Amino acid sequence: MTHTEAEVWAFVERHLTAIFEGDWPTYEATTSADLSLYEWWIVPHRQDGLAFHQFMIENRWTGRVRAQRFDLFEKRCQLYGDTAIVTYTLHLAQATEEGIQHHTHNESRVLIYFPDGWKVVHVHKSPAGVT
Repeated sequence: MTHTEAEVWAFVERHLTAIFEGDWPTYEATTSADLSLYEWWIVPHRQDGLAFHQFMIENRWTGRVRAQRFDLFEKRCQLYGDTAIVTYTLHLAQATEEGIQHHTHNESRVLIYFPDGWKVVHVHKSPAGVT
């Protein structure tokens, strides 16, 4: 099967939207059970599996956020058959009781196309100079 960048970015949008909207069923459906990830601001070690994110998503990790939006800058998609590597700078704007807050970091996501569709298998996040 031949995949396109548009297909991959539509998947990434769906996956990220699930995270920020607290949609655990969609996040679980779009993420491999053996996920590995690095999130520099949470713990300086690799996290494996879905348990941590299930807790965060089901407990609405966004806290006092009333509304939010995300944008992806400097997007790049590298397609190798049923494997895609996407890199971008994520900018998250959140409306809170204290006003608008901005968070920015760089992300790499590795996706594999399985019989039931794309799944994220690895994520690496790093500071983008602005938090």
